Parts: sequence; structure tokens; C-alpha cells
Amino acid sequence: MKGFHLLKSLATISLGAVLMVGCSSGNTSAPAANEGGAKQEASADGQEFTAKIGVVGFLSGSGAAYGEAQKAGLELALGELNEANKGKLKMELKFEDSGGDKEGAINAVNKLINQDNVVAIIGPTLSGEMFAAGPVANEAETPIFGISNTSEGINDIGEYVFRNSLPESIAIPTAMKAAVEKNSLKKVALIYASNDDFSVNGYKVMKATAEKMGLEITGEATFSNGDVDFSAQLTKLKQTNPDALLVSALYKEGSMVVKKARELGITGTILGGNGFNNPKVFEIAGPAAEGLIVATPFSPEKQDDKVQAFVKAFEAKYNKKPDQFAAQAYDSLYIMSQSLLAAGKADREELRGQLAQLKDFTGVSGNLSFDEKRNPIGDAVVVVAKEGKFVPFE
Repeated sequence: MKGFHLLKSLATISLGAVLMVGCSSGNTSAPAANEGGAKQEASADGQEFTAKIGVVGFLSGSGAAYGEAQKAGLELALGELNEANKGKLKMELKFEDSGGDKEGAINAVNKLINQDNVVAIIGPTLSGEMFAAGPVANEAETPIFGISNTSEGINDIGEYVFRNSLPESIAIPTAMKAAVEKNSLKKVALIYASNDDFSVNGYKVMKATAEKMGLEITGEATFSNGDVDFSAQLTKLKQTNPDALLVSALYKEGSMVVKKARELGITGTILGGNGFNNPKVFEIAGPAAEGLIVATPFSPEKQDDKVQAFVKAFEAKYNKKPDQFAAQAYDSLYIMSQSLLAAGKADREELRGQLAQLKDFTGVSGNLSFDEKRNPIGDAVVVVAKEGKFVPFE
């Protein structure tokens, strides 16, 4: 990480751009990691104010790698922003572990709103959790900001619900189009976790996209989160002789599906949903992950100054590369900071209004604007697993 004096110097330089930002409706961006100085307005009266933000994450259990990555991204951003915004805004993060459970998410949101009196909530991690807990925050008129919720209908929960995670309806078709064109795919089989909202939604998008593209669907199979043996389902799908296997799952079960598919001799293309965008895939699937295709808004291999500065800062702090979940979490706090400064105070209603105006934000996970329903407008990048990491799919 770059030193404090460079942070302070660059933060001073960036103040000249403050007035250009306005109230989040013009061109805005998260500074590259450790540049310091978010380009944002000071509070209305020029006095520093404190904003307490709740975070609900999948921090324990089978999907904890998602929550851990998000926590790391948020804490990196918090350090940078509190240094850059001295004298204007100090943010505090209050973490709650949902355990990936809907009831756990509901309890965490209730606690953060009613006991901790947070101005906003980031999370929860899973789409199913957001469908359960989002209405609680919306009813309490507290902004809740999804950073990994990709299912359709998330923003239909209510006007206090936001997300910077691209929906599967954008990511999956982008990946499928690239894979079909590159590998001349004609026939596909589908397998998904039937007891998880995110996985079911991904499956629906995969099936609809396959039908729209005129691909033959040779077979479908399901499993449940927590399963460890997928031999029967995959053996049946192998017999249908597909060109590609489409897998919608969280990283743990999804990686085991990929590994077993290769062990059973399924040699065609394997394409996964957003749940595969985690380094744990390589630990679980091992060499079987080679060639796995997914779409993501973030790649640590992208040759972009902002992205590479973030990757360098993340590696210096955590001794590993960030994934999509860390990147989207990192960006979310920059968006929160920008919107709070534009609001000039830690007020839920004022913050909600500023968030809704987000346009042309440039973060490490790409350019972002919200549409009229607070859904993210952005582009997905197709990546492929190669030698233990995801690289751009050429």
C-alpha cells in the first residue's frame, strides 16, 4: 500500500474536483485505491458528521467465502474513505452475520435498524436473504444496498432497496453468447440447486437464454445445497450428449458439480452463473475448473489503472487477490460515502434520495448508474478459468 503522505497529498489535490460532483447526478468515480480524497461534497455546514452503516453478511457456514470477501472489501474502503474525508465524514461499520439464513438476515436487519440505529444497511449476501429481509428495511424506510444480489425482482421489494450487483439476466446471456460463438455450441444440459432462490433464478435465465438462442436442451437435473454426491444427476445428463453443461449454484456445490462432471467424463464446455466468481472454486474443483466460463463485472486481471491500484492495495492488506464480491463491496462504500456527503448529514431519507440519483459512477467493478427502479446499469465481462485464476475470455 502507498504511504500516508501520498494519501494526504492526493486527497488535497482531489478537493478541486469537489464542486464538480454535485449531488451524485453528474460524473462520479471511486478514486483508485490509496489515491485518497473521494471527489465528494463536504457536509452542508462544513462540520464533520458520523454515519453508522450496518452490514449483513454470510460470514459463517458453507458460503462464508462470499461474506469474508465482502467484509474485506468494505474494511479496505472504510480505511481509505475515513482518511480522505477527515473533517467532513466519518463512517462506522456494524457487521452482523446472517449465516446465509433468511431468518438470520431478518434478525440482523431488525437489530441494525432498531437497536443500532444505522443510517443504511449493506447486504445481505444472498438473494434469498434479501427477499426475506429487504421488506423489513423498506418498511422501516431504511436504505438497504445489495452488493451480491443478482436475482430478478430484488428492486421490486421497495423504493429503499438498491443494488450494484448486475442481475443474472445481464451476466448469464453475455457469457452464453460468448461461449456459443467461440465453441459452436448447439446442445446444452442444465443442472441447478432447487432450494436456493439465486440458483433457481440463474437456471431460469439460462433456460430462457438457451431457448432464445435456439439451442437444444438435452436434459435438466436438480440438487440441493448441502448435497455432496451429484453422480446420479450428472450420469443421466452425460447420456444426453450435450455440447455444454450449464450450472447454476453457489460456489461450494457448484464446484463439486464441476469436479464430478469431469470425473465422469463430461468433456464439453461448462458455464456457470455468478456464484462461481470466488477463488474457492479452484480449491474445491482443482484442475477440473480449467475452462469454466462465467460472466462478472470485475476481473483482477483487467488492465485498468483503477482496478490494478485496488488489487495492489487489497493484496498488500490481505495477501490475496480480490474477487468480484470484494470489489462490489468496496465500490458500495464509496457510493455510500459520496451520497452521504451530498446529503450533508446521516439521515435515512436524505441518503435514499441521493442514492437514487446515482449516475456515471466509475468504480473498480466498472461504470454504474441506477435506472428508475434503482437497478444497476452496467456491463459484464466474460472470464474463463485458466491455471487457477479467471482471465478474460478471448
